[in-house]
Amino acid sequence: MILPSKHLPQDRALLTIGGQILRSLDRPMTLSALWEEVPRQTVEKGHMSSSALSYDTFVLALDFLFLIGSVELEDGLMARKSL
Repeated sequence: MILPSKHLPQDRALLTIGGQILRSLDRPMTLSALWEEVPRQTVEKGHMSSSALSYDTFVLALDFLFLIGSVELEDGLMARKSL
């Protein structure tokens, strides 16, 4: 589920969705704003249909990014973590 495999397409892997989330996080934003931004950007880039990304998968990708230290939540805003 984290990496693409023979049975999991690349656009459904948490690593790919996490990359799309990080690309959308150019500034700190609320989770609801981020949830609206990620599917819109992926549709514009032609990666997946707007109904393809479920909220559950979005949250799992956010959890993955938090676990590897790529994002942080401060004052109710999700942001990229500074290295």
